[in-house]
Amino acid sequence: MPDADQTAIIRAMAAAVPLPMIVIAPDERILVANAAATALFGSAIEGRHHLLTLRQPALQSAIAGALSEGRSAEARHVIPGPTLDVAFRVSVAPLAQFGAALTFVDVTEAEQMGQMRRDFVANVSHELRTPLTALLGFIETLRGAARDDPAARDRFLAIMEREAERMNRLIRDLLHLSRVESEERVRPTERVDLAALVASAMATLRPMAEAQGVTLAATGLTGPLEIPGDADQITQVLTNLIENAIKYGGAGGRVSVNLGRESLPRGPGLRIDVIDSGEGIDPQHIPRLTERFYRVDGHRSREKGGTGLGLAIVKHIVNRHRGRMRIESEKGQGSVFTVVLPEV
Repeated sequence: MPDADQTAIIRAMAAAVPLPMIVIAPDERILVANAAATALFGSAIEGRHHLLTLRQPALQSAIAGALSEGRSAEARHVIPGPTLDVAFRVSVAPLAQFGAALTFVDVTEAEQMGQMRRDFVANVSHELRTPLTALLGFIETLRGAARDDPAARDRFLAIMEREAERMNRLIRDLLHLSRVESEERVRPTERVDLAALVASAMATLRPMAEAQGVTLAATGLTGPLEIPGDADQITQVLTNLIENAIKYGGAGGRVSVNLGRESLPRGPGLRIDVIDSGEGIDPQHIPRLTERFYRVDGHRSREKGGTGLGLAIVKHIVNRHRGRMRIESEKGQGSVFTVVLPEV
């Protein structure tokens, strides 16, 4: 066991380490925990047996190896949280006669990113596999049983066209998402008229609204309303939000696009509210709506031509413009999608 002077030196060294650090004495009790470690595990852990604080088997095995055999090792330690588990990579190193030192590196974000990449690949594979399977099946049928059946051939070709368009939309949105992500840290410098972009997007989508019996109206401020922005990307945001409102707002409903002003942390901003009178969204889904491929109703979304990437693209464009996005909705009460973009 280290004496008081040695313990003081170990404590001073641990205090200089920016990561959570714990030193376990040869008697298997926690000798020293720096401030970052006590913030993580509590202020009363010194003097306690390490089993009372660090209970996970892989970490226990690494500690035993360091104390009894002088082996260095790494282990994963997870602290359950109310909404998210926090994962640490723990490096365990022997300290000769003083015991073992443990340092904790938070790898939660890295693991989340890895899982997001795996989910993304799996989702893209799934989204492409379905139409490809349909196309291959119909090609086989057209080469065989339907070869000399004009009615069946026309029907199958129409389905094949629809599935090919679905793949084309997905690839287009993937390319848009990739481009937006690559430009996210580059703030636009050109000045654009937000009111004119809103009017243009509404004019483009008005035939779609009329075909579905949806009333499309603009309210609030009138132009010119200049902001720093990328005209194509802001148009993409407006088109996506208004088109979604028309699709999911319900036939015979109303979609309003309201322009107003709202303060942002760095100064004044212009607010766009896209309001529909549809069936609304259960609040449990709202935090995840901007995730890639997340759908409240996957079957309905695919029927209406959705790829599950539209709101993810919107989020990244808004981030690039240093803006804010929020979604408010209740079941049976319609939805409000709000984007606030800085004026300067």
